[in-house]
Amino acid sequence: MRIHILIVFSVVLANCSSKTEIVKVNPNQYDSTLAEKLGADQFGMKAYVMAFLKKGPNRSTDTIIAKNLLLAHLHNIQKLADEGKLIMAGPFLDDQDIRGIYIFNVSSLEDAKKLTEMDPAIQAGSLVMELHPWYGSAALVEITKIHKKLQKKSITEQ
Repeated sequence: MRIHILIVFSVVLANCSSKTEIVKVNPNQYDSTLAEKLGADQFGMKAYVMAFLKKGPNRSTDTIIAKNLLLAHLHNIQKLADEGKLIMAGPFLDDQDIRGIYIFNVSSLEDAKKLTEMDPAIQAGSLVMELHPWYGSAALVEITKIHKKLQKKSITEQ
């Protein structure tokens, strides 16, 4: 009889443990409202599109044209950031073929492609973009707001 009870108890225990999922949530840190607002999944992550800006075939050697194109490019970056479509952008500090990155706050390559086609430097052929789906922290959405508190001068004020 003891053997039967032990076997039944073991089977019940095995079934309970295999069907029970333990989810650990830190109630002192997790903010479900913020997670929903930022579009976070259960891991605090979301889909973005990362763009690598590369040297294009039509790079002007005229300094005035190049400066004006850069300024138009920077204004476009600011516009997309203000709209919440671009959450991070910046140049690489070495002189390589890859000139910089964008992280678009969109989930599809098609949406990112439409946004890249608005960039004056892309239109002029000074830059080309290589787009990749990317998975990162949903907190990145807040970077633009934080950045505005850190900048004394806009990069478009040349």
